[in-house]
Amino acid sequence: MTTAAPRRAAPVLWYPVDRPAVWSPTEIASVAAGIRETVHLVAAPTGRGDIGVAVGGSTGPPAVGRRGLPLLGTLPPLYPEWLGERSFRETHGVRFPYVAGEMAGGIATVAMVGAMARAGMLGFFGAAGLGPERVEQAVAELASALAGRPNWGVNLIHSPGEPDLEDRVVDIALRHRVPAVSASAFMALTPAVVRIAASGLRRGPDGRILRGARLFAKVSRPEVAEPFMSPAPGPLLHVLVHQGKLTADEAELAGHVPVAEDVTAEADSGGHTDNRPLTVLLPALLDLRNEITATRGYDRPVRVGAAGGLGTPAAVAGAFALGAAYVLTGTVNQAARESGLSDDAKAMLAQAGIADVTMAPAADMFELGVKLQVLRRGTFFAARATQLYELYRDHESWEDIPHRRRARVEQDVLQAPFETVWAETLRFWQQRDPSQADRARREPRHRMALAFRWYLGMSSRWAVTGHTERRADYQIWCGPAMGAFNRWAADSFLADPARRDVVQIALNFLEGAAVITRAHQLRSHGVAVPAAAFAFRPRRLA
Repeated sequence: MTTAAPRRAAPVLWYPVDRPAVWSPTEIASVAAGIRETVHLVAAPTGRGDIGVAVGGSTGPPAVGRRGLPLLGTLPPLYPEWLGERSFRETHGVRFPYVAGEMAGGIATVAMVGAMARAGMLGFFGAAGLGPERVEQAVAELASALAGRPNWGVNLIHSPGEPDLEDRVVDIALRHRVPAVSASAFMALTPAVVRIAASGLRRGPDGRILRGARLFAKVSRPEVAEPFMSPAPGPLLHVLVHQGKLTADEAELAGHVPVAEDVTAEADSGGHTDNRPLTVLLPALLDLRNEITATRGYDRPVRVGAAGGLGTPAAVAGAFALGAAYVLTGTVNQAARESGLSDDAKAMLAQAGIADVTMAPAADMFELGVKLQVLRRGTFFAARATQLYELYRDHESWEDIPHRRRARVEQDVLQAPFETVWAETLRFWQQRDPSQADRARREPRHRMALAFRWYLGMSSRWAVTGHTERRADYQIWCGPAMGAFNRWAADSFLADPARRDVVQIALNFLEGAAVITRAHQLRSHGVAVPAAAFAFRPRRLA
């Protein structure tokens, strides 16, 4: 008995209609830029092994009287909307997998959040560093202007020195039914962050657990990410139920879902950062997510997004190539028209290079020695703030510091007598948190810390208000992405700070990332893609 030889599949050819296949670098770059068209990969007719690209035409078997080229493969259209994870768009009601992050002190303004929401993206109001009254005013305005839209939110910053502040922000978010909350700078779970994650949990008609506010967690270490990717701890839930802040049903359901279904890997960013490279941090968190999902048996996995160092379309394309479900930008948005930063400070940002950043003590975690990344060019803030921290670290009180050094601090840093600064600081804490003022009266070292924190707090306000007399003391949160953005935007309409629109920045990043992704696809399939195909230039996009 003999076995018939397997039948070879008939070759498929590509036939041109009105556009021939192209082979030259310039023409290949042009086709790569046409991301919304189907692209065919074809073999050279000479048999020399070159791969060309073709748009349009038709495909089919060899036909008498028709000359076609061997078809090697077909790439479907590629849209910027498709770069991230589909469930991110569905869950948050957005068109694009893109988030404008919560730049503190109201720098991520109501106007910025509104612009992002109306453009089909997600934005978070920068509540960190603001009093509860200011936060409530902004949230109420957003809730009214964006009624019915699920794609906006507010920041919840970890406040280890003021835990009541976390609770008050959560109260505001729940009262106004804020659809999304982004938790940042947390080193561990707190009652407030667990409360916002668990409030409103319920089962839908199909039995799946539905959420109230959707929690994002911005993290820079796996050990911090793990609690957010896991269900809330039973003891914390028990306390919240006992206090009447959660129902028993909400607490029970919280034991079956992660605290946050969106975890943002915060790499080398402006503000609070561990300066980790995204190529190291994001894969580690993706692996951790996979392990926890398998162990817990979640019916839907935690989404892991990318932030930090995203200042160009190429960086955004790289984040998606690593597996990011979405991208979150921060530093570059400070330079946008909608940013709450002063025009004076925006002009300084527009001059920054990738190396014009440094680390400095953080006002909210000054006593812990926590640092954040700020602009170095044009300001002495980092050096002066570091000097204050070192004095706090090495001395028990203001009076313990040698007289000559005290005089220099008053003249060069505070630019006022210490007692004048302390009087203003005391008035602030008597209104904000009287317990801090009482402690300062008992503990001279705490009094010194609060007075030094006055400088750190005011330095960011001077940058926001444009207090040019204190320009040398501006505290401007900034990562190296700003320098990369300036280099990319040079000689384009985005070079001028007055023309930097947050939505135009986002659309250019996404469009450019799609073009670069397409170029990489073609190169991965053997096409000789020229370097020019990976260089997307800013353009006005609708």
